[in-house]
Amino acid sequence: MSFDTVLIVGLYVACELIANTTAGKPVALPGGITVPAAVFIYALTFTLIDLVNDRLGKQGARYVVYAAFLTNLLLAAYIQFAIWLPPAPFYGEKAQAAFAGVLGSTWRIVTASLIAYLVSTLIDVQVFAWWRERIGRYRWARVLVSNAVSTLIDSAVFITIAFLGVMPVLPLIAGQYLVKMAVTLVSIPLIYAVRMRREPAIT
Repeated sequence: MSFDTVLIVGLYVACELIANTTAGKPVALPGGITVPAAVFIYALTFTLIDLVNDRLGKQGARYVVYAAFLTNLLLAAYIQFAIWLPPAPFYGEKAQAAFAGVLGSTWRIVTASLIAYLVSTLIDVQVFAWWRERIGRYRWARVLVSNAVSTLIDSAVFITIAFLGVMPVLPLIAGQYLVKMAVTLVSIPLIYAVRMRREPAIT
């Protein structure tokens, strides 16, 4: 595996972890849209996994998705463990509460995030590979089509599991989807900026 492929995989996993860490802050955007702060870097991961797919093939991309899923699961579990550990006397209750408030998430949110990630990213891998095998041309279209499908599924699954019965889900789904597709359009040049040398597919 070449260095640039390792770099793309590392960046992909890093973006996934950053997204999970920053998802707790809601951000107000123009037009009354509210999204998690993580949505911008998380949307980039769909283009990055397309680059991995181009390098390692469909099965290799799936392995990377599974590895990132396990790292996210480990992150969520260890954060809860760190919150559970008794704080040092000089740390104080306010600092402990702030730590838990910033990094801790309800298990409903964590579960929604992990399920949405795994389902939507595996679909992205499948759609991207299908376009490459059946049509072949137009890399920008491969990215756009695979991301259009997967980010919609990701938004619908996450919002439904996390907020059904608590908040109106359709406006939240629409807002997240619009932002994710905007990031996708901006990130499409990455598919051309990075040299597209296929690595031997992992079997």
